[in-house]
Amino acid sequence: MMQASKEALKDAPTAYEANFDGLVGPTHNYAGLSFGNVASRSNEKSVANPKAAASQGLRKMKRLADAGFQQGVLPPLERPSVGLLRALGFSGDDASVIARAAREAPELLAAASSASSMWTANAATVSPSADTADGRVHFTPANLAAKLHRAIEHDETRRSLGAIFADEAHFQIHHALPGTPALGDEGAANHTRFARTYGEAGVEFFVYGRSEYGAGPQPRRYPARQTLEASRAVARLHGLDADATVFAQQSPDVIDAGVFHNDVIAVGNLTTLFCHEQAFVDQHTVYEALRARLDARGAAFTALEVPADEVSVEDAVTSYLFNSQLLSAADGRQVLVVPQECRENARVAAYLDALASRSSPIDEVLVFDLRESMKNGGGPACLRLRVVLNEAERAAVNPRAWMNDALFAQLDAWIERHYRDRLAPADLADPQLLVESRTALDELTAILGLGALYDFQR
Repeated sequence: MMQASKEALKDAPTAYEANFDGLVGPTHNYAGLSFGNVASRSNEKSVANPKAAASQGLRKMKRLADAGFQQGVLPPLERPSVGLLRALGFSGDDASVIARAAREAPELLAAASSASSMWTANAATVSPSADTADGRVHFTPANLAAKLHRAIEHDETRRSLGAIFADEAHFQIHHALPGTPALGDEGAANHTRFARTYGEAGVEFFVYGRSEYGAGPQPRRYPARQTLEASRAVARLHGLDADATVFAQQSPDVIDAGVFHNDVIAVGNLTTLFCHEQAFVDQHTVYEALRARLDARGAAFTALEVPADEVSVEDAVTSYLFNSQLLSAADGRQVLVVPQECRENARVAAYLDALASRSSPIDEVLVFDLRESMKNGGGPACLRLRVVLNEAERAAVNPRAWMNDALFAQLDAWIERHYRDRLAPADLADPQLLVESRTALDELTAILGLGALYDFQR
């Protein structure tokens, strides 16, 4: 990283970027529900290991916390969602509802059983207090209107966020946008914030796949899930300055190649954007807009663009090179967190190995085994929700949500007690899975101090 950037970090108002990762839920399975997500569909109907999935995610959190990064935990949602099945006409006691759904509409039972809330990059869009009109941290839960199994999440997500970010003097948690395709919102997976330092006013970067009412190219093979109209609505709800926002369209060609969210083709941190050369429509105009707005705030924008002749879009999708975390260490170094698959793709591995010999803002690469999540189409970036907090806001967060040695030990033992090590699609019909999940979640709320978070506890 450039020395000037390191000095800026030392002199900045004290603020942190915290990452709140989603605990993988007990019903983690491979139902192939996400059309447009290549990994999800290619592993459809294979056997999952919920215990390994939860353990892999937990160990990522602990390793980053041990390295000095601010790391929090978000709980899974209750699954299977018996409420969804009842709303779709299945009746009787819980076991009868699950049995009838398994017999008559197994695809609906699969949707009701999805553990997709583990990917908290889709939980919400977050704007820090330095950017918002009222000086509070704003959250807008994503409506995730494109997919049934995800469109049912936002009310529960809002409740979870409210249990962790409860102090209304510091935090504003909005309701999701109306659940219509015209306002399709996929949360932080299509949002990045740039700033000279975390504590200073920044530039918020919204990436959309299509416009419901405007012109522009559209993907032909896979749907564009995020609309420009949704992105603009979130910016208004958060009270963002129009001069501090940039809206860019994702390349429809890369959406058709399996880049269903922007965080599969780009990731940013502070003044750095790390992206593929084919990420955006009119890419250099996007760079210039970001550069101009950051320059007005005394920050020097850097685009680290990966050329297609070194790493193809297909390589990016299969390795999830860009579905990485780009983090700033306390000493100002930038650390890239990537999945093990990046080491198993020869071209991606060669690119990462060459970073040290280039003029690059990335100082270190950390590799994690997240295979269970990756097989369902979610890498390191999918698993985290980024929340910038100043010292007062950090102190207002539910203290039991922060990762430390004691919490890790509790959660590690909790996973070992409650999670199966094998879950096939046919196992979703087992009514005991609901009992096991509720037992685990009931204990988790006590561990995290969440109160009566779930409907079954009320």
